[in-house]
Parts: sequence; structure tokens; C-alpha cells
Amino acid sequence: MNHRACILLTGFEPFDGDIVNPSLEVAKALHGERIDEAQIVSAPLPCVFGAARRAMDDLLKQHRPALVLAMGLAGGRSAIGLERVAINVDDARIADNANQQPVDLPVIQGGPAAYFSTLPIKAMVAAMRAAGYPVEVSNSAGTFVCNHLFFSLQHSLRKSKTR
Repeated sequence: MNHRACILLTGFEPFDGDIVNPSLEVAKALHGERIDEAQIVSAPLPCVFGAARRAMDDLLKQHRPALVLAMGLAGGRSAIGLERVAINVDDARIADNANQQPVDLPVIQGGPAAYFSTLPIKAMVAAMRAAGYPVEVSNSAGTFVCNHLFFSLQHSLRKSKTR
């Protein structure tokens, strides 16, 4: 890894009336850990359209990570879902933490329809399964703040070596 050998790990603040978001708790628990020569830097993200994107952009500038793992919560899933694709749509079934509830809006006006992850999703699933974790490939990050962040992150990194 290069870019100062940093892995940026993010989790979202609780939303929809919950008091805990496991994605944030995992990120906080791993802050400061090392994987080979890379150090994990974790950070919370607001569960707010636009604000999550701006916070991530600030984190990218501050840490210049080699790798970004942005975690979110999809209630009701029975396995960890590794997202393959983010779509250019904000369409909220529920309000975010700033009481915004966009309907059929683009994440990035004039952006592409979708971005695929640059991570080796299938290899990651195989490794996690071999380690005993329930994991699957997910082909939809939905259209809430998690997808909003994934799409805007991929857009920000499209010309970067950061994965």
C-alpha cells in the first residue's frame, strides 16, 4: 500500500430512531489497528444526504488513504453484504437525520448511471467465508445514504489509485 499506508474505515451514525449503528461500532473498534504496513483510521459519517459526501471528501483530503472501506447498515440482512455497484439515484423511503427525503434525484447531476466497486469483491467474499463469516455479494446498495456515499465516493476516486 502507498498513500501513507492508510486504510480509511467509516461507519454511519445511528438513524431511523436507532441508538446504535453497528457499522460505526466496528469502525471505532478497529481504529488504530494495523494490517501489514497500513494503519486503520476510522471515522464516523453523518447519515445525511450531502453531508456524508462532504465529510468523506474531507477525510480523503486529510488522510489520502490507499484503501477506503465504507460500512453501512442494511437492516434485515442475514449476512454481511459486499456491495458491487452504486447507482446514481437518491430515493429515500425514510428521512435521513436532517429530515431530508429526496425522491428520484441524481447523486451527481450528469454523472454516470452507476459505478462498480474497485475492490476484489468475489475474492473478499471467498476469504471471509473461509474465515467463517456469513457474507454475500450484494448487487444493490439501495437508494438511501449508503448508496449516496458509495456512488459519490467512487465518483471522487474515479481518477485516483485509491481503491
